[in-house]
Amino acid sequence: MISHEEQRTVKWFLLFFYIIVIGYDFFYYFFLPIFVTDKKSGVPSNFWYLNYLVLLILIPVMYYLSKVNKQSWIKYVFIISYLSTAFIVDIITYWDRGKDYSSGNVVEVFLMLSLPLFLDKRYFWLVSLGLAAKYILTSIILHISFFLILPIILIVILSIMSFFLLVRFQGYVKAISTSYDNQLKGIVKGVIATLELKDPYTRGHSERVASYALLLAQGLEKFSEDEQKSFYYACLLHDIGKVHIPDQILMKPGRLTKEEFEIIKSHPVVGADAVKNVEGIKDCICVIRSHHERWDGGGYPEQLKGEEIPLLARVASIADAFDAMTSSRSYRAAMPVEEAYQRIIEGKGSQFDPMLIEEFKNVFPAWVKFHEKYPWTKEWEFPKEVEK
Repeated sequence: MISHEEQRTVKWFLLFFYIIVIGYDFFYYFFLPIFVTDKKSGVPSNFWYLNYLVLLILIPVMYYLSKVNKQSWIKYVFIISYLSTAFIVDIITYWDRGKDYSSGNVVEVFLMLSLPLFLDKRYFWLVSLGLAAKYILTSIILHISFFLILPIILIVILSIMSFFLLVRFQGYVKAISTSYDNQLKGIVKGVIATLELKDPYTRGHSERVASYALLLAQGLEKFSEDEQKSFYYACLLHDIGKVHIPDQILMKPGRLTKEEFEIIKSHPVVGADAVKNVEGIKDCICVIRSHHERWDGGGYPEQLKGEEIPLLARVASIADAFDAMTSSRSYRAAMPVEEAYQRIIEGKGSQFDPMLIEEFKNVFPAWVKFHEKYPWTKEWEFPKEVEK
């Protein structure tokens, strides 16, 4: 997944940044003065240590953002904090001695050259314009305009080079991503077609559950587009474990015996194990494994309770129950959507997550609209949300 690659990129970027900024300052302010030049060793002023203090404070901040699944914020928080601090420290340090100001350092060159790695144009413009603004404002405030023309020209040149590489990298990634998505869609369609041969009910059910669940997940506003896509694929395959269930049990029109139901209850574990290594959905395997768990701990296969159940699995369980009630089975007719809605509400705090039930109330009109317009007799297609 691209999001995971970015996480690794951010980690390596931060590691190299800290090494470069500390190594460069030590070399420039201590090693050169002591062993090469006759200048006095030491940083320009005591305010300079504020740079290191901010970098130190940012470490737990970035760790927290990673823990709360806000990895995409890390590079923005980091670069805004660093540029702001560096600007303030420069102004304070050289306020009365602007002629002593020495412009530019290797850290800023590293920042510019690393921009294409993040495949993010917003971040590109933030860093490029941020560095340019830093030097322009510094030159105005310290009255050293002519001296800072060179670093500004260098920033423009590096920005052009980085932008060219960024566009090329984005093109390559898009082509690879499109090819991979098409392959994954083909696999999912093939698996669902195979399940349909065993149980004609499966394809329509899986598709509807995935669509209901996606609407509910989007209402939570907690998941990226990549996470939503992975979640949708996992929902499509949530019943894949039923391939190992004998037809006489799976298609039985009457009540199941205790032994038969135990066999049915094995399908989440079998399904999760079957696709656990499939890239693109392995981060949502919990949907396949835990969509039959209950909020009160009375579900299966692991009797998880409350927030022990992964959030996306809790979302899928509501969608699964709703479609099971509103679609016809071999042993009963479909239930009206209003009655199914009421039963879902009654399951608040027992079968379903109370928080999700409140969001379910909000998205229910969209579910009804989908249910009414569902092409029950037409060929199924992937929705626009996962075609991107």
